[in-house]
Amino acid sequence: MWPLLRACRPDAALHAGISTLIPDPAGLGRAVVQARYALAGARTTAPGAAGPEASAVTAVDDLSTLESLLAGVPHDVRAAYLSSTLGPLLGESRASHGVLLETLEVFLGHNGSWARTAKALQLHVNTVHYRIRRVEALTGRDLSRLDHKLDLRAALLCR
Repeated sequence: MWPLLRACRPDAALHAGISTLIPDPAGLGRAVVQARYALAGARTTAPGAAGPEASAVTAVDDLSTLESLLAGVPHDVRAAYLSSTLGPLLGESRASHGVLLETLEVFLGHNGSWARTAKALQLHVNTVHYRIRRVEALTGRDLSRLDHKLDLRAALLCR
């Protein structure tokens, strides 16, 4: 079916969302909600791309990561969450805040490992400790807590 749709609109971005299979008509409402959410995820698969290269099909079963889950959240909601969670670090008035965001992203990407973060950023481990303490102070989050790590990771994915 996709080639037929593409033939009708060769220059347009096409998106589709697919729900799980439903055993009976009673699950149709839930399936429609799932398909809409998957469609929202498909629409954010290639942000900034235009035309056919922005086309995507997403099944609700593909929404198995935090990133894919957040893809279906409306842009305004993601922007509000980003601002409330990382707000003090988002101001472009201080170049050091960009460095702190980078350190936070690498730190979370290395599962909170001080040594691996220091190695990846080519820094002394004490510098990583200092930067993460600054992130904690500016955001009010404690990165020794899993829920706070998840909050900050989700906010970074909302950028």
